[in-house]
Amino acid sequence: MKKPFSKLALILFSLLLFSTQCDEDTNLTKEDEEQQLAVLKIDIEELANTSICGDTFECKFIPFGSKPCGGSWTYLVYSTSIDTEQLETMVENYNRKEALYNTEWNIASDCAIVNPPTRVNCENNTCVAVY
Repeated sequence: MKKPFSKLALILFSLLLFSTQCDEDTNLTKEDEEQQLAVLKIDIEELANTSICGDTFECKFIPFGSKPCGGSWTYLVYSTSIDTEQLETMVENYNRKEALYNTEWNIASDCAIVNPPTRVNCENNTCVAVY
């Protein structure tokens, strides 16, 4: 009777082992993860910087980045002239990946709270944060 149990245990262990190898971020170095975050950050900032404001577009902001102590590093300013759903998804993904990076590599930072803008103005067709 011990043989069926040991076969079952071997099968379950094998499935567990194979399932953990499917993670695309497995075995990345700290530098690899930093590079991925840097590329994502540039893509996000480039998209946000293409936004314009005016009579038909509203200025907004979103928490950007994930500090190791909690909260965001900054607030990203953009307008509704771009695909805001895409931008918000990209930022959410970036924030999640940076939080995982912080945990994985025991990253430290100051624990200062970054306040959000009190408002966002449209100046010369560009959204500008006011603190």
